[in-house]
Amino acid sequence: MAKKSKGNRIQVILECMEHKGTGMPGTSRYITTKNRKNTPERMELKKYNSVLRKHTVHKEIK
Repeated sequence: MAKKSKGNRIQVILECMEHKGTGMPGTSRYITTKNRKNTPERMELKKYNSVLRKHTVHKEIK
């Protein structure tokens, strides 16, 4: 039996949009994977921002 290719799963970077707007030093970024076939649009997840010390919306960046 042939091995399945992993062509649809890609790595993406999520960056905090709230932190970016404040002008504070540093960034909050996470690396995760997504299936390109199931979610063609950009991802948005609530993740923890250690600088702001709260959960904020992180959006996928190019």
